[in-house]
Amino acid sequence: MANDTLLVGTRKGLLVYKKDGERWRVAHDEFFGIPVSMVYFDSQNGDWWVALDHGHWGMKLHRSSDKGRNWEEVEAPKYPEGTMIKEGVPASLRYIWAFSAAGKDFPSKIYIGTEPGGLFESNGEGFDFNTALWNHPSRQDHWTGGGRDYPGIHSIVVDPRDSNHLYVGISVAGLFESTDRGISWQVRNKGLRADFLPDPHAEVGHDPHLLLSSPSNPDVLWQQNHCGIFRSTNAGQSWDDISDPDGPANFGFAIAVDDQDENRAWVAPAISDVTRVAVDKALCICRTDDGGKTWKDFRSGLPQEQCYDIVYRHALVATGDEVVFGTTTGNLYASNDAGETWKAVTHNLAMVYCLCFAN
Repeated sequence: MANDTLLVGTRKGLLVYKKDGERWRVAHDEFFGIPVSMVYFDSQNGDWWVALDHGHWGMKLHRSSDKGRNWEEVEAPKYPEGTMIKEGVPASLRYIWAFSAAGKDFPSKIYIGTEPGGLFESNGEGFDFNTALWNHPSRQDHWTGGGRDYPGIHSIVVDPRDSNHLYVGISVAGLFESTDRGISWQVRNKGLRADFLPDPHAEVGHDPHLLLSSPSNPDVLWQQNHCGIFRSTNAGQSWDDISDPDGPANFGFAIAVDDQDENRAWVAPAISDVTRVAVDKALCICRTDDGGKTWKDFRSGLPQEQCYDIVYRHALVATGDEVVFGTTTGNLYASNDAGETWKAVTHNLAMVYCLCFAN
């Protein structure tokens, strides 16, 4: 697995860490002082991607084909002229929240997910806008903003066995599946719960915080949801609530899944949507080894008092026994024993938005 390089996107730029024995050390930094909303390593061709949130200047997109030594700016996705979020509100790119390779059959293409709820695919010269998802009959009345003004696509999962098969996770709308490479879309929210809606079991209007599939069995899907932790063993046809009723593994943003074991995953819990603070002001990472039947919380090496950190949705990653997460107060922690013990890499970063392993 690609785990000798770690890309860390923060509110003040991108840091590139290299593994030095048991320690992660900074090799170089890029885009100094600029918020990095998303980082991505395309394992199909080795490209590194970075999305920059310039605020006044808007979103910018950069790619490196030589491990970060040189970067080229790529024109960011654009909503077609006349596209409307709702009557009187033109659609324009507000945030880049997700990347994904387009699958084994399209090694030079990527998908990008955005706010306000747009899915784009590269075409060699720019990006094509997926009108079928945008025109889904549920969007106008049942897609809403969560922590941001408008709906956002934060998760894109492409089936490694079939490039025509993909999922997107949308806050706030839920999970949508396509089996024809985005020509048509089906809602896949059966079994989820949206406690903030008049009907918690509505077909659309759910808030997945992050969606992932198990590399060892892509029919096993996981999501850290606004209303708990959910798992599907039938490719999203239905979902089971696997939250821990007696422990901290409930509300949170981030989830990571094991690349060899479909029953193992990690989450970074917080108190609630109202109180976004580490549970009991003590930082922990929870792991399940049995598909969510039970959870263990691990704390060794993590602060256990007066800790206000939480972990954003793209800031927890795992490969093999290596697990790394970054926090909203600029702390970066790493474990080389599947999350059971932790060491601080640094306490001096800006807010950590996203992480990914690379090579």
